[in-house]
Amino acid sequence: MTEAPVPILMYHSVTTAPNDATRGLSVTPESFAEQMSLIDDLGLTPIDTGDLAAAWRSGRPLPPRPVLVTFDDGYEGVHRHALPVLAKHGFAATLFVSTGWIRGAYDTGGALDTMLDWDQVRELAAADVEIGGHSHTHPQLDQLDDERLRHELAHCRDIVTDELGTAPVSFAYPYGYSSRRVREAVRETGYAQALAVGNALARRRQGPYALRRVTVRRSTGIEEFERLVEGRSIARNFARDRALTKGYAMVRRARQVRRKAIRSRV
Repeated sequence: MTEAPVPILMYHSVTTAPNDATRGLSVTPESFAEQMSLIDDLGLTPIDTGDLAAAWRSGRPLPPRPVLVTFDDGYEGVHRHALPVLAKHGFAATLFVSTGWIRGAYDTGGALDTMLDWDQVRELAAADVEIGGHSHTHPQLDQLDDERLRHELAHCRDIVTDELGTAPVSFAYPYGYSSRRVREAVRETGYAQALAVGNALARRRQGPYALRRVTVRRSTGIEEFERLVEGRSIARNFARDRALTKGYAMVRRARQVRRKAIRSRV
């Protein structure tokens, strides 16, 4: 049974012209192509989220030097720009869709940029891209009451199942936020594993519902990218992110306490 850590890369938009809302977490098509070529050159083996979690759950061996390529939200550039590169290298990947952002019958109008439509999602699924859930409207799940939380998770799962004919087995938390209550709800909804962020390597001991990822963004140069996929200097690369995350976590906990106090008085 392997205990070696695995880099899980978190992408969002792949585009030449991102808008202000998505710019920081976007990558150019040229950068994405260069990054995938490096993965190939280094002899890494991309697998999808379901395969990683199933191997760690069962004790089956993983392929040599595994890595995961994941995309959040469902931006159109994943089909236009990323899919041809993935196909060229024969790489597996995972796309986590916010079903209320995908263009079509369930679109809530809240998307940040141009999104995939369901025909494109189906084409991705047919091309060895695992389709996972990412909630319906992309809220901070740990801030929702139980009823809204269950709806976000189940509605997403039901829509993906209806559109693709297969229920999603993997989930990614919007913004990376979860809690014990959220993780339990994800499990009860039928997802077999879920990804957070954390900007650290994924390890089996994290458990199937709290696997960590590292963020790839527009400012990630090829040398930094190589360090990420080789698991080097990750803590130093994301030191500022961790400080900001801890600060914001305190703010969010204070808000939760206030909301609970207000509900208890009603």
